[in-house]
Amino acid sequence: MKLTLGFSPCPNDTFIFEAMVHGRIDTEELEFDYFLADVEDLNKRAFIGKTDITKMSCHAYAFAARDYLILDSGSAIGYKNGPLLIGRRKINYQEIITARIAIPGRYTTANLLFSLAWPEALNKTEYLFSDIADILIRDEADAGLIIHETRFTYHEKGLIMLADMGKFWEELTGSPIPLGLIAINRRIPPATAAKVNRIIKRSIEYALNYPAESYNFIKSNAREIKESVIESHIKLYVNDYSVSLGPEGRRAIEELLVRGRKTGVLPDLPGRIFLTS
Repeated sequence: MKLTLGFSPCPNDTFIFEAMVHGRIDTEELEFDYFLADVEDLNKRAFIGKTDITKMSCHAYAFAARDYLILDSGSAIGYKNGPLLIGRRKINYQEIITARIAIPGRYTTANLLFSLAWPEALNKTEYLFSDIADILIRDEADAGLIIHETRFTYHEKGLIMLADMGKFWEELTGSPIPLGLIAINRRIPPATAAKVNRIIKRSIEYALNYPAESYNFIKSNAREIKESVIESHIKLYVNDYSVSLGPEGRRAIEELLVRGRKTGVLPDLPGRIFLTS
């Protein structure tokens, strides 16, 4: 059986999926027709429900939940790894409300966290995440939300951090930050979905045990190719929650979705959202 699989070119995703898409592990007779795309592109693809297995932002899941279940393995959840709000100069809370904000996509979790912190700030423009630092330098925005590799390099361009959205979330809830997740289409039979979850977990464990095997694939797809940045990226976003969400990871996802619904940003969800529920 062949399944379509979409994930981002970011080092944490390529690290996670390399072993399974290149046949380094037992895939239990499943094959994967994979493609790489920016996370906001993956989000929008999920809204039409065509991809069998896909990475998506936790924010976006609320709009795709009718078609997808969240898998236990592969997610990007953790502490001290949230999106950052950056700018050229210091801006206070009131100034941010009316500032021009560059965001890496309407449906990114970064945008949802920012919306929870600054619900009045509505002057937002979407950009590819890797372009946001340069957008600020060109004075096309006053502040920008950065994700992925950019959080390791923005200071090299003379930009400063204005707010840590991960710290905001952790202080608000005490929970890890649910950034991205892996979901499987509800049309996939339960036994096959369970296989996929096992395979992803196996792929992560292989990558952790044999990191050199995945390096060429990771580097060939990364937007920032400095070895130190790639290693820092993987270390920050691949952790125990990636191997298995566990009760704490699932609670964190539910907490974000509930808060989003309460503020009117997110729609209601179906009764079952996790494969393991």
